[in-house]
Amino acid sequence: MANSVCMPDQAKQRLESLGMSNGLTEVFIDVLALSGSAIARTNREKELVIWIAQRDQSVVGRGTVGFSLDEMPWTVANSEQERQFLLQAIDGAMAETGWERLSYEPNRDIIQSCLAHFRTMVMAMDKDCIDPGQYEEWSAVEEGDDCPTIPVGYPQCAKHRVYLSCHGCVICNYEKGAMA
Repeated sequence: MANSVCMPDQAKQRLESLGMSNGLTEVFIDVLALSGSAIARTNREKELVIWIAQRDQSVVGRGTVGFSLDEMPWTVANSEQERQFLLQAIDGAMAETGWERLSYEPNRDIIQSCLAHFRTMVMAMDKDCIDPGQYEEWSAVEEGDDCPTIPVGYPQCAKHRVYLSCHGCVICNYEKGAMA
């Protein structure tokens, strides 16, 4: 199994999908979570990092975390600011922000190539591809939900300093699985 990040249906002809092995996907999510967590200031920026961290294969299963860019929780009103934040997070990941907190050393050439392709995809994403229902559905708090999608107060992992998702710390989860 593997994962793909793709353009929205109406824009798929513009760029080919980013295909990654399960191991590469874990690195991709980890480095984006580290970088995004380091620069997120607004609640929306924190939420974008949390959404990325929820693509945690250690919890939801290997080969099941691929996505289309229009599945991300974009908002129409703030889409350009959200895009700029995501581009900064990608740039930070490419500059190896926070990598010293990983228990492994990513293959720089391979992850840099994936991040560069993802950056190109984010740049090519049109505002008209945004589905505001994605954010509304993802961020909705369901009655009786013990573990909301967006943890209250935006807590961070004390060890890795990444925003926690409803699954906990994406990097701690990987480390637990790798040591099992």
